[in-house]
Amino acid sequence: MPQKKLLALKQQLKDCQGSKRFKLSLRLQRLQKKPTDSAVDSLQRAIETSCTTRQRRLDKLPKPNYPEELPVSERRQDILECIRDNQVTILCGETGSGKTTQIPKMCLELGRGVDGIIAHTQPRRIAARSVANRIAEEMNSQLGDLVGYKVRFNEQGSDDNYIRLLTDGILLAEIRSDRFLNQYDTIIID
Repeated sequence: MPQKKLLALKQQLKDCQGSKRFKLSLRLQRLQKKPTDSAVDSLQRAIETSCTTRQRRLDKLPKPNYPEELPVSERRQDILECIRDNQVTILCGETGSGKTTQIPKMCLELGRGVDGIIAHTQPRRIAARSVANRIAEEMNSQLGDLVGYKVRFNEQGSDDNYIRLLTDGILLAEIRSDRFLNQYDTIIID
């Protein structure tokens, strides 16, 4: 009986939040060797919780708007297409063209940020905080709700963040405890 449940759970994993999917699939693999009813039930509850969280994040996904005066906004469709069709995208543009503030919002428009947070790095702490504040302001949100930041000695955010600004050093430090950076579904290096 547990083997049939395990097959069903494997199918349910596809609807789980991406940041949790990796750990849940490891638990499932371990259970396949020696399944017990209580362990299978525990995994089932964890998968259901993850699926519910993903659906909640999808339902609350904000719809960004873009300032028309920015050059990046004019090329929005091309950029969206490029991000959607490629695993790695390199964008170049003039200073002040809107890359830093608009690209994370374009990732949101593509549905990124649902399975994990959109990480957006900045080289300096003050830049990370000010960019986070600017993006939150453009999304009509309080800093820490949809958009947060994490820098050395300071963090403002929550599990409900879709976008998180952080310094390059913080991202590197997170690799120590999460070597595949599973909590993020998109990483923007600025």
